[in-house]
Amino acid sequence: MRLVITYDISDDGIRRHVFRTLQEFGAWKQYSVFELEIDSIERIELEDRLKSIIESNDKIRIYSLCERCINNISELGEQTQVKKSNVI
Repeated sequence: MRLVITYDISDDGIRRHVFRTLQEFGAWKQYSVFELEIDSIERIELEDRLKSIIESNDKIRIYSLCERCINNISELGEQTQVKKSNVI
């Protein structure tokens, strides 16, 4: 399944921890945006790990992309450089 994950976290340490955790699963796209291609087991593991990191005032949103949505992704402006990715 393809996911897009965004986060809004004010504490620098927690934000770095969330960033590093998401890097293990997918590709960093923009400041607080990741794209991941993972299976349902990995999603459960990821959500559990993120829940254990964040505090009550932090926000993480997870969007599941259908095949049609994936095929309609477009980028405007500077293209994202992918350093490490499990997204095909």
